[in-house]
Amino acid sequence: MSEHDIQTPTTFDPFADATADDSGAGAKEYVHVRVQQRNGRKSLTTVQGLRKEYSYNKILKDLKKDFCCNGTVVQDPELGKVIQLQGDQRKNVSAFLVQAGIVKKENIKIHGF
Repeated sequence: MSEHDIQTPTTFDPFADATADDSGAGAKEYVHVRVQQRNGRKSLTTVQGLRKEYSYNKILKDLKKDFCCNGTVVQDPELGKVIQLQGDQRKNVSAFLVQAGIVKKENIKIHGF
């Protein structure tokens, strides 16, 4: 057995497909709905990936009114505009986005515990 017959293991990146920029046909843009644990029982729901032509402030206003919670729009240098809501509103937000016709159900990714 020579030196060339030995295979060295390569590193595997499980998130490579999520970070790859697929600009080809069939590439989907997902809306990511996440929940983040704050202190104690408090949590924060973030909505990222909405198209830029939508008015984030109007969507936020409707979300706050429907779910009786507070929220804000945050400008992130990497992610762009992100909507933040108080509490665990993942199911409510995904149902609202589908019902309002902003995004299709198959283009929503719900993350969290």
